[in-house]
Amino acid sequence: MAPLWVRRPEVLHRAAYSVAALVFTGQIVAVVLRGSDGPTALSVFLAGGGVALSWWKPWAGLVVTSAASFAVTAVGHDPLSVWMMAVLVLFSVTLRGKQPLVGTGVVAAFFLGAFMTLGGFRGGAIVGAAALFSAIAGGATGAALRIHRDHWWILEERAESAIATREIEAIRRVTEERLRIARDLHDVIGHQVAMLSLHLGAAEIGLPEDAEASRQALVSARSSARTVVVETQRILALLRLEGDASGDEALRPTPSLSGLEGLIASFESIGLDVQPAIDIPTGFVEPSVGVTVYRVVQEALTNAYRHGEGTATVEVRERDGRICVTVENRVGHSHSHSLRGSHAGSGLGLVGMRERVESSSGRLTIDSDDGRFRVHAEFSPLGAVV
Repeated sequence: MAPLWVRRPEVLHRAAYSVAALVFTGQIVAVVLRGSDGPTALSVFLAGGGVALSWWKPWAGLVVTSAASFAVTAVGHDPLSVWMMAVLVLFSVTLRGKQPLVGTGVVAAFFLGAFMTLGGFRGGAIVGAAALFSAIAGGATGAALRIHRDHWWILEERAESAIATREIEAIRRVTEERLRIARDLHDVIGHQVAMLSLHLGAAEIGLPEDAEASRQALVSARSSARTVVVETQRILALLRLEGDASGDEALRPTPSLSGLEGLIASFESIGLDVQPAIDIPTGFVEPSVGVTVYRVVQEALTNAYRHGEGTATVEVRERDGRICVTVENRVGHSHSHSLRGSHAGSGLGLVGMRERVESSSGRLTIDSDDGRFRVHAEFSPLGAVV
């Protein structure tokens, strides 16, 4: 973090004027205690007036304060206090960004002029050197602090610019990656799904008239292919939005808890006997968790249809403030697999299910005891770790 005087430059100005005010006050007290005459008090007030004037008019105040050294020297008093006030004003003037060489030259000229003329070189070369170098020190210190402050500000601007540039570059790379994924989805997956639908249609046409069950299965397969196309198009729209959505439809997740009944009905339409038990309070689940619950049920029912037999039970309930999802079915025999035209599977569906659940900070357990296959997942409604 930048020092206080860099973040608030007025602190140094006020400190300099506070010290000058103390010097002025001390000199006035000394004049009163000594019982000095009017010209002496007038010369001190002239220096104090110059300090006050420099707050609004830096150059005019600096000249008046420095010129007061002539008045003090003329009445025969030590001009040290006036010199101190002039040096403090010079410090403030140069800290504000005024020309340090000009300011230092003005102060030094008045100091040395009063010392060499009205002062008659009183005090010798040491006093003259002190007057000269005090002026140089005041101007140089103010200028050095101003340069250091400006340098600090430049570094902060460069750092902010670098951070902004890095964020822009990151956004650009993310956008490019999203567009690349969108192109891959369009060119590869879209083409393959279209070809799949075409072949399914050809197979449906080639079926004999009495193969009604097979024809119904092909119709369901073509319907699923169209669903894949629709969801792929929605994903493509989302990937190409680049954060500038014109409506809520493209940003809203396609699956949700409200779609579980339709999902179960779609599996029942292709011959899977499903016994559902869904009891979730409205608005209880965060949308992202609802998407994961939907996908878990979808993948579990897909496995039940391909590799199981009999009734599949689906239970989605709220229990102790958590969402519990359980899908259970009896493991089918080898002839069941052949009747449904499925293979043993690669197991990637279960891996994907586990990854999806863990990405929502949930917990997934899978077991197949006593000839039954059971998928159980638990979530917090807000996606917190269970």
